[in-house]
Amino acid sequence: MAQKEYVWKQLPGTFPWMFQQSKEPITGRPMSVRDNYVNVATGKKPMWLPAYSFESNICWPDVVEEHPVPETDGFDYWGVEWQMVDVAGGMITRPGTRVIKDFSTWREDVKWPDLDSIDWAYDGEKISSRFDPDRAHIYQCTEGVFERLHEMMPFDETLTAMFVEPESSLEFFDMMADYKIKSCNYIFENYGRIDGVLYHDDWGHQLSGFFSNKMFRELIMPATTRIFNFIKSKGKFIELHSCGKNTQYLDEMLEMGIDMWTPQMGINDPVWLKENYGDRMTFAFPIEGLGEPGIDESVIRRRVREFVDFYGKGGRMMASIFLPPDMADRAAIARDELYNYSLEFYKNND
Repeated sequence: MAQKEYVWKQLPGTFPWMFQQSKEPITGRPMSVRDNYVNVATGKKPMWLPAYSFESNICWPDVVEEHPVPETDGFDYWGVEWQMVDVAGGMITRPGTRVIKDFSTWREDVKWPDLDSIDWAYDGEKISSRFDPDRAHIYQCTEGVFERLHEMMPFDETLTAMFVEPESSLEFFDMMADYKIKSCNYIFENYGRIDGVLYHDDWGHQLSGFFSNKMFRELIMPATTRIFNFIKSKGKFIELHSCGKNTQYLDEMLEMGIDMWTPQMGINDPVWLKENYGDRMTFAFPIEGLGEPGIDESVIRRRVREFVDFYGKGGRMMASIFLPPDMADRAAIARDELYNYSLEFYKNND
């Protein structure tokens, strides 16, 4: 029987396009790659230390238009205008774009997407047709409640509104949580097995979080916790993508039920995170130095082993091995060493 043809919308080379590509099966493992990945994400004993992203499939629906579809200059389904930044390989809101004319009129200005009119069944069948059944399947839930507000009006006005009009801000976040919960439910019902949700909401800058912990608890946590409670009620783990130096919110992250955080490197100290929260939260850190000029295979394997020896203790760790296409051979060597060395590491470290 001929394979069914689908209409694929994303442009080659963009992140959504890469997320939607099929991956070669991972074979020869003593247990399911999916089961080991979920065990690590949720704090159970691993059999080996997973290669972050490589051992999962990303669920990136075409019908959830939080960005323009395809991923290029244009408008999302909220009416926010985006532009591609080639040097960064990603999208930002176009300077000057605004949907909310004034925060006092957000109820009139915001037009909510009609989720019931979307053909979830077709898109779910299409996207899941490329999932590897042995990998973990992760839904990318982008543009969290705070991000969506500051995408609809300037950033400084967003923070001012949260300070001056906290009750109205809470109402906006609560309605956005309703939207997130409903869209997640459609994903869970139509995209095959979904094991976890990667929730995106950037909460900080280079030096600290955007909010005091008091403001975070009062304004960000209620709606976000409600979203997370729904996800957990469906048996999914929660991974957080939140750029910025957000270590001040770690206790709140745990309280909200976050299982895993992939912190922004360079401003969040991986050693401190491992030593202070590594028994309660899973992290994914990069293995440093794999792209260094002139190194040979022995150096790559040694650096992987050093990573496992330090960060692998106690589990709750994944390794990011992201190298450019012309270093694919190095990435393959690193993944080979990561799997084989960590398999023995965990056998010998009960």
